[in-house]
Amino acid sequence: MLEILLVLALVGLIGALLAAGVTRVFSDDHPTPEDVFWQACRSAQRLASLSEREVSLGFDPKEKKLVWSNGAETGTASFDPAGGEVTVQFLQAQKGGSLILIAGQVVETQEVPRVLFYPDGTCTAFRVQFRTGAHAWQLAIDPWTCAPMLEKTQEAK
Repeated sequence: MLEILLVLALVGLIGALLAAGVTRVFSDDHPTPEDVFWQACRSAQRLASLSEREVSLGFDPKEKKLVWSNGAETGTASFDPAGGEVTVQFLQAQKGGSLILIAGQVVETQEVPRVLFYPDGTCTAFRVQFRTGAHAWQLAIDPWTCAPMLEKTQEAK
């Protein structure tokens, strides 16, 4: 009787693992442009730390992917084609560059060609602007942590 219960428990465990794997394979979870960007940032930061060299991160507009390199090693991160066409721009850390209006959205045009990640875990201060179709949004990146900066909010007085 104990052997039968043990076999049933193992069959149930294997069935649960297979069901979880199958749902993960067939799910419609596609990485967002921000997910791909953060994966590229972590990879560039890791490469800079391991190689003890500066690593540049840029966007290849022809291939529609992020590319990082330290001169000897290169890596890439592609955007999911199911999410639509994505454009990435690296901007200066301070707002106030050239602004234009595209489809009702204010978009900055003063681009920085690439950003740098340093072996000590820091990076250049920059903002990243994503554009999918007519929708555009930005993230400010903290140079000390290479993480998103919190936006200052206006408090009502």
